[in-house]
Amino acid sequence: MPARVHAILVVRPEGRTPAAAHLRATLAALAAQTRPVDALTIVLCGGDADLRDIAARSGAEGVITAAHGTGFAAATAMATPRLTGDAVWLLAQDTAPDPEALTRLAGALELAASVSFAAPKLVRWDDRSEIVSLGVSMSPMGRAIELAAGELDQGQHDAAQDVLGTDIRGVLVRREAWRQLGGLDPALAGADEGLDLGVRARLAGERVTLVPSAVVAVAGDGVAGLPTEHRSTRREFAIRTAELHRRLVYAPAVAVPLHWLSLLPLAVWRTVALLVAKQPGRVGPEWWATLVVLVRWGAVARARRQIRATRRAGWTRLTPLRVSHAQLRLRWDGDGADPSAPVRTELRFFTGGGAWTVLAAAVVSVAVFPALLAWPVLGGGALLPLRSRVAELWADAAYGQRALGLADIAPADPFAAVVAVVGTLWPADPSRALVILWLLALPLAVLGAWFAATRVTERSLLRIIAAVTWALAPPFLTALIDGRPTAVLVHLLLPWLLYTGSVAHRSWASAGGASVLLVAVLACAPSLAPAVLVAWLAILVAVVATRRGRGVAKIVWLLVPTAVFFAPLVWAHARAGSLLAILADPGPPTGGAVAADAGGRLLLAAGFPTADPAGWSAFLAGAPVWWVPLLVAPLGLLALASLITPRWPAAAAMVALALLGLATAFGAVGIAVSFAGSSAVSLWPGAGLSLAWAGALGAAMVTLDTGLVPRVRMLRPAVALILAGGVAAAALPALTAPARDAAALTNGPASTLPAYVAAEGRGDVRTGTIVLDPRGDGMVVQVVWGGSETLGGQSTLQATRTAPTEADRELAALSADLVTSTGPAAVEALAARGIGFVMLAAPADDVEAVRALRLAASTALDQRDGLDAASHGVLWRVTGDVEPRPDASAAVHDTARLLAVLQIAVVVIGLLLAVPTAASRRIARRTPRIVGPAHREAR
Repeated sequence: MPARVHAILVVRPEGRTPAAAHLRATLAALAAQTRPVDALTIVLCGGDADLRDIAARSGAEGVITAAHGTGFAAATAMATPRLTGDAVWLLAQDTAPDPEALTRLAGALELAASVSFAAPKLVRWDDRSEIVSLGVSMSPMGRAIELAAGELDQGQHDAAQDVLGTDIRGVLVRREAWRQLGGLDPALAGADEGLDLGVRARLAGERVTLVPSAVVAVAGDGVAGLPTEHRSTRREFAIRTAELHRRLVYAPAVAVPLHWLSLLPLAVWRTVALLVAKQPGRVGPEWWATLVVLVRWGAVARARRQIRATRRAGWTRLTPLRVSHAQLRLRWDGDGADPSAPVRTELRFFTGGGAWTVLAAAVVSVAVFPALLAWPVLGGGALLPLRSRVAELWADAAYGQRALGLADIAPADPFAAVVAVVGTLWPADPSRALVILWLLALPLAVLGAWFAATRVTERSLLRIIAAVTWALAPPFLTALIDGRPTAVLVHLLLPWLLYTGSVAHRSWASAGGASVLLVAVLACAPSLAPAVLVAWLAILVAVVATRRGRGVAKIVWLLVPTAVFFAPLVWAHARAGSLLAILADPGPPTGGAVAADAGGRLLLAAGFPTADPAGWSAFLAGAPVWWVPLLVAPLGLLALASLITPRWPAAAAMVALALLGLATAFGAVGIAVSFAGSSAVSLWPGAGLSLAWAGALGAAMVTLDTGLVPRVRMLRPAVALILAGGVAAAALPALTAPARDAAALTNGPASTLPAYVAAEGRGDVRTGTIVLDPRGDGMVVQVVWGGSETLGGQSTLQATRTAPTEADRELAALSADLVTSTGPAAVEALAARGIGFVMLAAPADDVEAVRALRLAASTALDQRDGLDAASHGVLWRVTGDVEPRPDASAAVHDTARLLAVLQIAVVVIGLLLAVPTAASRRIARRTPRIVGPAHREAR
């Protein structure tokens, strides 16, 4: 047994518990040792007068003061010159040894001369039945692996002795070995200090042994060891810094430069891997640790010199003590979820009729829209062609020169990115993607609603009823028949947003998917932004109140991609002095909503976005239609009844969602920020109504699932069928509208410009056409770049502009010169601006004033030198040399690249988080699919 033991006790205030309380307990434990220490040196890192007084009265042979930021390695190095005796005992203020601990540690050193390090069993300070650490090893890649941690101590590891390394707390070290190895490596940032010391001891021919009978309680808030927080940023930084530092220190000399060069690429790869593994909180520490290790060549060189000076054995001596890949897989093969959580039931998409319902919806869609099977391009309403090339689709979605206007440089609407995604799905002919979307809209709506219903009920019948009702909702069918792509996409995306967003607080996979879906939903319907913000704040408060903040980071992330995508547009609208214009519907401004009066709002309250409820007025040729809202009344009644069911908290959330949707619709019809020519166009209320239908439908399903008393539960199928039957009856005019030629949908056109211009401008967006549109109150002028005006090329900045810009004034003067004078200057100005064609649009209103204005403009254009009539009375071509459209400046390109990188980055992060992994699937199987308490009656 060592003749003398010198203890080094390092004290540094950490954590929430006062260090003085732990220090008193540790000093008391030292005084109670059956084999007392022979000398005690206290290193006081910071602290107050109370700590200094305790240290002064401890009987220590010396008290060393140091700065508060001093680490355990540096503190022990300060005390090393004062060491006396044969062994040194490494302690911190939160390491309280049992009375027999030192006796047994010293006995282990006495038994074998080759043993230079004896480590105790570390247990929790407040629960000594739980093991904190008992031996540390390394993976084949050098990562530290705890051999026993977080386990209930039942003596299962008491036979373990020979290990590669240990936790540094409570270790008893022979003084000769301590001095020979140079103590602890301060570059390890407080992690893996015992492992590194054990590795160096093994290479020096020494051994490390465990003494499980020597028990030391640790609180985890001292200077030694890692913080107790399982996923704290400081903890992750320390772990990764130590791992990378050891990799450079342990590598062969010829491999060190290669390892150093691989640090940054490895950080990129691990960033992707951590996002896929649903651990975004470790990305920041990963990069910070990489940058720290990258510049610390001196620390690496010192550590390598120390190993060379003491090495007596080869690295192969460590191999038997490492943890193999097979052992790692076996160790981590578990659910990783709370075993007491309910096991998720089978989805039953096929056996429960979900797949058949989707198939039936596809058949109905073909029956309703048979012509779409042959149409190459979809037109009518707010529909426009798409660019002919995928690259041009994405160019329209980037910051820079806009596809409309004389010289507009501005951020794109986020909806342009959604259009680009849709068009990319059919790269050979992007416009056909919209046709396919329309044809698949009904089955896609059924599919999304069926999955969203799985968050509410386990009953297959109710899931089917919810899916069918959602697909036949008036806002959706109205959007399909009237040709409103933004409203169609919102209705298709909302169920998936609710499906993922409702559980975003408990899963990074759901949070990642919901964040990307939220961008798409708000890109299609910015008017939903206030409702989304209110819902987000409510969820955030609920998570803080009910989960003690667990999941807050996931909820906060939901808005990050949306903020990145909308920030440039918000800034542009703010500079223009029209911040409310951010709510404008993207795409070409299109009216047709109910009036902002009492009658219109009554229709909105019933779920109908237009003055003709579901098309029944036209269907019945003017007959009374006051009864149509009664067809959807069961939905409202069932939704309200959900508030008195056993699942009223979930029902209340859904009713609140429905009220938010109604409030959005009510507000939308009263806000007009877009202009079609000189006519103001109010916001489309259908997006708000889709949200209201989602909330009301979810609440109704709660009522049908749990709200029926036992006596009438047998009537559940009948009540559900009445609900779906009423909505189906209301949908009859819309479903038959294409057959009655009452739909706004048309076959094309493939281009909004004449075929000659479309052919010339195909694939060349630097060719411009000035379009003159005679109206009763003047001439509407627009410049279209490329072969057609496109859906992705629209800009709400232009549609909501209330004051002319310099480019607008120039365009107005240019068009006025074209139709009123005969001088060549106007044509030369066109050519200098890159405009090669002049088009006179067909009159929208067949009135005498419009006809006269068009005739005068046509006559003036025919008489102009430098213009050649390509199509009589419609199109004129500039005969001179036309300069290509001036390219944007380098600053614009730099801004575009920066925004593109940021936007792509947040989407990629969201998608990587959403990618399912084996671990996330295991956890999902142990968590309930339904949000809120589920009904336990047999299904």
